[in-house]
Amino acid sequence: MSAELNFPHAQGTPGTEDMPRRIVSRVSAGDKVFRSIVRGAGLAVFVITAMILTFLFTRAWSAFRAAGFSFFTTKLFNVNTNDFGIGALLPDGVIIAAIALIIAVPVAVATALYISQYAPSWLRRPLVAAIDLMAAIPSIIYALWGFAFLMGRMTGVDSWLARHLSFIPIFKVNLPSSLPASFTDAPIIVGVVVSLMVIPIITSLSREIFSQAPQSEREAAYALGSTRWGMVRTVVLPFGRAGVIGASMLGMGRALGDAIVISFLITPVLTLSPHILQSGGNSIPYAIILDIFNGPKYVSALMAAGLVLFAMTLLINVIGSIVAGRSRSGLVNVE
Repeated sequence: MSAELNFPHAQGTPGTEDMPRRIVSRVSAGDKVFRSIVRGAGLAVFVITAMILTFLFTRAWSAFRAAGFSFFTTKLFNVNTNDFGIGALLPDGVIIAAIALIIAVPVAVATALYISQYAPSWLRRPLVAAIDLMAAIPSIIYALWGFAFLMGRMTGVDSWLARHLSFIPIFKVNLPSSLPASFTDAPIIVGVVVSLMVIPIITSLSREIFSQAPQSEREAAYALGSTRWGMVRTVVLPFGRAGVIGASMLGMGRALGDAIVISFLITPVLTLSPHILQSGGNSIPYAIILDIFNGPKYVSALMAAGLVLFAMTLLINVIGSIVAGRSRSGLVNVE
């Protein structure tokens, strides 16, 4: 018993012998449902973001109309006299976030490299669990620890920095000679506590991307006589650059948006000062906590401040995505 198979290209139709065959895959019903769900989730992100922006802009419009462009430069926040702005709130928040990232990024990257490349297998799992647990600790726990433990112990360090490094502008303390210098609620202390909140996030994400570095290239580096550090420097770090950038952007978002730690550790003042050892400071989230119940006028002004912070965070993430997309681990490799 024989069966005749019909292969049109094999029977020699003129001019079709060398034509590539078109392969068409059938999409199952499950794939269609999954694609629809994923597509809907992706569109929902844009819709929710647009709704947040629309809500903030609608509620903040009256404040922008009353303050004008001076909203971005005014250092006071007196809504009743239309003399309000984020000229002091935004820079203070950025300074605290910058201090946190300067401390957090090197520590987090070094920790991620140790866990993924150097730690023995019996130690790796407990370290990963500890880092993930630290990332889940609420902000108020860090704030209480900073208030009860770190603040009193950091004053000596701050005093030493002010005495010996005052020639650097950021470490200079500008106070009248009749007043004693107080370092108990300086922005640098807040930055240190916020960095402890940011380190687990950056470490966890960086460790994931470092562990995905191509094994073939690691072995090639060893075959060429490289040391372990040489392999990490030439293979793992270049490959993981996108992950570190993305993790740092996420950490910056948490640092800019934190209000609990600032409310515990700093005295609210509306002065723009780049001196990180000097007492007092503020931020947009902290101002929202303080003034949100002061009436509709304050709500509109605070919505405007929140809109600026939201837009700035969104811009930072977009820039980080562009930079990460140009690095090696942000590309899709098909082998």
